[in-house]
Amino acid sequence: MSDKPASQHLFADALARVQAICAALAAEGQWPAGIDFSRVVVEPPRDASHGDMATNAAMVLAKDAKVKPRELADKIAEKLRADDLVAAVEVAGPGFINLTLKPQVWTAELLTMLREGASYGQSAIGHGAKVNVEYVSANPTGPMHVGHCRGAVFGDALCGLLDFAGYDVTREYYINDAGAQVDVLARSAFLRYREALGENIGEIPEGLYPGDYLVPVGQALATEHGDKLQAMPEAARLPIVRAKAIAMMMDMIKGDLAALNIKHDVFFSERSLIETGNNKVAETIDFLRAKGDIYEGRLPPPKGKPVEDYEDRIQTLFRATAYGDDVDRPLIKSNGAYTYFASDIAYHKNKVDRGFLDMIDVFGADHGGYIKRMQAAVKGVSDGKAALDVKVVQLVRLLRAGEQVRMSKRSGDFVTLREVVDEVGSDAVRFMMLFRKNDAVLDFDLAKVLEQSKDNPVFYVQYGHARGHSIFKNAREVVPELPEDDAARAAWLGSAPVERLTDPAETDLLKRLALYPRIIEAAAVAHEPHRIAFYLYDLASEFHALWTKGRDLPYLRFIMTNDAEITRARLAMVQGVVSVLASGLAVLGVHAPTEMR
Repeated sequence: MSDKPASQHLFADALARVQAICAALAAEGQWPAGIDFSRVVVEPPRDASHGDMATNAAMVLAKDAKVKPRELADKIAEKLRADDLVAAVEVAGPGFINLTLKPQVWTAELLTMLREGASYGQSAIGHGAKVNVEYVSANPTGPMHVGHCRGAVFGDALCGLLDFAGYDVTREYYINDAGAQVDVLARSAFLRYREALGENIGEIPEGLYPGDYLVPVGQALATEHGDKLQAMPEAARLPIVRAKAIAMMMDMIKGDLAALNIKHDVFFSERSLIETGNNKVAETIDFLRAKGDIYEGRLPPPKGKPVEDYEDRIQTLFRATAYGDDVDRPLIKSNGAYTYFASDIAYHKNKVDRGFLDMIDVFGADHGGYIKRMQAAVKGVSDGKAALDVKVVQLVRLLRAGEQVRMSKRSGDFVTLREVVDEVGSDAVRFMMLFRKNDAVLDFDLAKVLEQSKDNPVFYVQYGHARGHSIFKNAREVVPELPEDDAARAAWLGSAPVERLTDPAETDLLKRLALYPRIIEAAAVAHEPHRIAFYLYDLASEFHALWTKGRDLPYLRFIMTNDAEITRARLAMVQGVVSVLASGLAVLGVHAPTEMR
């Protein structure tokens, strides 16, 4: 561990050491050749009293090594004790190995943070692999509502996380601009067009979109076409109205997303898959048929559904069960139109054709039943070479002081994303949408996220960053040469006597800081950006607690007027906190303010 390169964080370095010890034991001829060390991990123990790190090496290698786990653990532990940065090694239970590191490990890691600055925690585990993340993909039939908001924030934060972890990320939005819902949109917009021409349209008929967000679409159609559309038969005017309505709805959606600082790299049109002369759905079906993955047959009645929902007929079916699905899936409806699934298969084949073998789709809570068939489809169109991870984002309950909010002035029947962002700001929306695991229902209280208290996580984390800068400002009375520029200040503090940071509370804070690179990698591998939000809150909490402790115990204050050296050491620690908080917030797409207003 003593010659740790800057790019390798403590846990990765410890893992390399453990693997090297295992390889050395194998080389002594005691083990069979070719043992796989990839299952070995080094991670924080569940109970902090057990030490700083724990490894499962003996547990996962014992069977292949033909040695009892406890016996193997003792051999690994013996070699680990020779490391000059290891304070203690304990073999626990059936063979887990717990490590306690010497204090200088944590202060050395603080100097690494100061040296690497904004790049601390950045990882290369992605190895530049291409990843396609498709998220939001809301139907272009109106403004985005608060339910879309969570998937949008989750997907965007996941992209930021993967990018920071060394992946080549493409952010993609699939525009559902084919099918019945956009024809309903067109008929709704045509009604507003008639209204723009002076007609009294009365109540919006059942089945059409009632929101006043379509009024500008009707006005634009009237300006562009005058009254010519009225004289056309529906079959002729519908494509014109539909194209205009979709274009204006997508502009609105992009504006809503921009309010959350979300920008996609690719907007992919579903309609482009079925264009005349370029029917990618038919091509995909032919491709799968040639592989033997398409056949004509009957499906058994679906379990637990009314009989009237079931068609007992010969259908064109995708052999989804060959790729892990529960049943085979129909591709063509009884009226000859493609099913949504057929278009989705063609769309994912297009992703594979663009070179994406690693894909992530972010689904809403109501699409959970769609996961297996889509994963089967990706295996089918890629001959098993591509992988699809589907992350389901659960519902958001919008509250105001504990009372549920349901209605919107703008849309008529739901609260729009823009209304929420306008009320509480993009930072609060983004952080709070990530402050719960994506597959758990989230309560978003508009009143609570405006509180300036520990109960408001986004405030508490941002206040931690601002408090650090406030400490720097006050410290210049004792250390006037402290630079104001962030990078210059970190460089100047890189020579601070950090070995003086010996209080247990200071050591605990340094240990929390040193966890950051491992949290980044673990969150990226699991596709779980909420882990970053949880970590930042814990880090801010420890920082605030140490500051408060200094009020009660003067010897722990960050600024000691009679000791410039300990002040410099503690300012170096504060710089580490500020740097990691800013980094983690940036990964999540949240600002790191230098002062709170």
